[in-house]
This record gives sequence, C-alpha cells and structure tokens, in this order.
Amino acid sequence: MESKPIPQPQGCTNFKLRQLLRRVSQHYDAQLARAGLKTTQYSLLSQVLHRGPVRPVDLARAMTMDASTLTRNLKPLVAAGWLEMAPGADARSRLIRITDAGREKRAQAQSGWRQAQQQLNAQLGVERVAALHALIDDALQLLEDDGPRDCPDHRTAEGEHHA
Repeated sequence: MESKPIPQPQGCTNFKLRQLLRRVSQHYDAQLARAGLKTTQYSLLSQVLHRGPVRPVDLARAMTMDASTLTRNLKPLVAAGWLEMAPGADARSRLIRITDAGREKRAQAQSGWRQAQQQLNAQLGVERVAALHALIDDALQLLEDDGPRDCPDHRTAEGEHHA
C-alpha cells in the first residue's frame, strides 16, 4: 500500500494564525465589552488572580509577553484600581496584586467569557476546538526554548481555560 505524500503548507503560517487570532479576539472582545474589558485585560486579571501576588517578570514569562508590552497593558488596569503594584521582597522588586475591585470586575466579565467560549464551541464544534487546543499545546512545546512548561495555574477550579 502506497502512502500519500504529506501536503506542503500553502501560504504564510504567521498570517493565517494572525487571521484566526484576530477573529477569535473579536469574538471574545464583543462579549467582554459588556463588562468594559478587552480580552487582554480579562486575561491579565485572571492570571494575577490565579498566580497571587506576582513579580512582573514572572507574569510576563507566564503570558509569553515582553516586559514593555506587559507594562503598557497593566497601566489601564492599575489606573482603574483593578490591579496594584506593591512592594516586593526587597526595595527594588515589585509585586502585582489584584484588588477587590479587580476581583469584582473579573467576576462581572466571567459570564461574557463563558458565553464567548460556548458560542465558539458551538460554531466550530467541540471536537475541532479540542483538536485545536491539542495542536496549539503541541506546537508551543516544540517552540519552547527551555523545554515543555506545564501551567496548571492556567485552569481555574472549574476547569476553565483563560486566555
């Protein structure tokens, strides 16, 4: 039995991924806008909530974000009173903490996030979404400079994944 040749990818992988990311982000942003948040802001609130007080460098690493992008994205959340910068272990270090107002804002947005996830599952099909998650996880592990990174903090107690 002859095996069929594996088809070569057509087009630019980066462009295709960016198209998908923009479409998915627009979908989530539409739901989260009801709570006055963007997906990036909801993600930051979720990560800080689940990681507890966290150093900016550790948060940036966990979110695969450079320090300047993290700083830029944190500013409106700190200005709104949803996150705060607190002193760290020594005079030079800082910790990012979620405030009570930040917990309330995230809770307010969580139903929008759930609705966006359920709609995406319905539009694409649960099997396709699960396969996409597995493919993304595999690709991230292969692209990781320092080997596979397990991120159990990326799940909540209810098993939800947060962007």
